[in-house]
Amino acid sequence: MSILHIVNKSPYERNSFDSCLRMAKKGAGLLLIEDGIYAAQDSGDAHGNLKTATDRLTVYALQPDVIARGMNDKIDAAVTLIDYDGFVKLTTEYDNVQSWL
Repeated sequence: MSILHIVNKSPYERNSFDSCLRMAKKGAGLLLIEDGIYAAQDSGDAHGNLKTATDRLTVYALQPDVIARGMNDKIDAAVTLIDYDGFVKLTTEYDNVQSWL
């Protein structure tokens, strides 16, 4: 069973990102939205955890949220940027969706 994990909180504000990474199994998807996109940075405190995640998970970030936060040039190359249509498509491609609060 494949799961799409959605994180919307900054890794600098809450531990949702780290908790998600502990529970997500290999082959799952991870979608970063809202302030969760800060976990997709190509540097910073959360970057090590992001690199670990990209080894076993497919990581996405919602591009409108990236743009809204001025992070276009700071997203790690291993993260796939998607639009709202891509977000909807992802929810149909995975068996379950788990939102992390």
